[in-house]
Amino acid sequence: MNNIDIQYQTLLKTILEYGVEKKDRTGTGTKSIFGYTIRHNMQDGFPLLTTKKMAIKTMMTELKWFLKGDTNIKYLVDNGCSIWNGDAYQAYIKRYNKGEYVGKTKLLENSKKNRTLTEPFTIEEFIDKIKTDDEFAQKWGELGPVYGKQWREWKSQVAIPTTLKVDDGDDSEPLFVRGTRYVDQIENLINDLKTNPDSRRLMVSAWNVGELNEMVLPPCHYGFQVYTRELNLDERIDLHNGSRDPLNRSSDYFHEHMDVYGIPRRAISLMWNQRSVDTFLGLPFNIASYATLLTLIAEEVGMMPEFLVGNLGDTHLYLNHLEQAKEQIEREPNKLPYLRLMNTNLLEGEFDYDIVGYVSHPTIKAPLSN
Repeated sequence: MNNIDIQYQTLLKTILEYGVEKKDRTGTGTKSIFGYTIRHNMQDGFPLLTTKKMAIKTMMTELKWFLKGDTNIKYLVDNGCSIWNGDAYQAYIKRYNKGEYVGKTKLLENSKKNRTLTEPFTIEEFIDKIKTDDEFAQKWGELGPVYGKQWREWKSQVAIPTTLKVDDGDDSEPLFVRGTRYVDQIENLINDLKTNPDSRRLMVSAWNVGELNEMVLPPCHYGFQVYTRELNLDERIDLHNGSRDPLNRSSDYFHEHMDVYGIPRRAISLMWNQRSVDTFLGLPFNIASYATLLTLIAEEVGMMPEFLVGNLGDTHLYLNHLEQAKEQIEREPNKLPYLRLMNTNLLEGEFDYDIVGYVSHPTIKAPLSN
């Protein structure tokens, strides 16, 4: 059953009918609503929209980039993912305008002393430099402490005891200094899922208030939480696609029997929170990306992916996406595909994938607002 396309089309209709026009930082303008939730059962299929063709490789490349903890567009550019190019280029132009004159030089016309003028690279020239000049890419391809940095290397200040002590007259107390600690939230999440799966603290945040000003763009999807529950015996047998044994055996015996076949004992769900939602271009990526992340985490901890939930804040259509949204609303959804993962190494940000049975309508082109 393809309920995700239907939910998405309903959201497009809701924005078109009830959205209010608002200004935005890009100058494009939006129709916007505030507060919306989508919910998908992963057992119904992989939530990759079928009412327009999705750029699957681009989405998967970005997720790998997040999981690697990378914050430089070099990896994305080298792997054909361009969705962060505009943000990196805008950061470059801002620095150029403030006096960092790294660009192309040309000889001034009618100059008797061969005077030259420096001009900024065009975005095409900028991206070509990222591809071909590692030193340039290291400096100018950096986006600041965006998603991957926060997921894998959250920076925090901690008190560190020293070998020095202060004598208060009775007992000597150690002195403390402020130090820096880096937290790998993804690794911690996996460890907690394995040791305390009923915890209500299974969360990852990208909203590091102390580093927001260092990012080219504050995180739109700023955090996610996972939730697990035990599967009952009937659910485990259904997963095994077997018939229920009519013999009167103990529940423990049956659960042990399912263990032999590697059937998960738990289901895991993921809910992400998003402050700003580019509904036409961004949201379809967000849905599929977090569905992939949920599947990766589930495989890592031996659980069954269950529900994917998205809590959406400022949910908008850019004014130059309205006609495209209307076109997509009229399309009939197809059957959802399935995701098959191979050669996974979650903590290294490496995995191969196959989207099985994906049949979609043609691409609908729309401009990206940066």
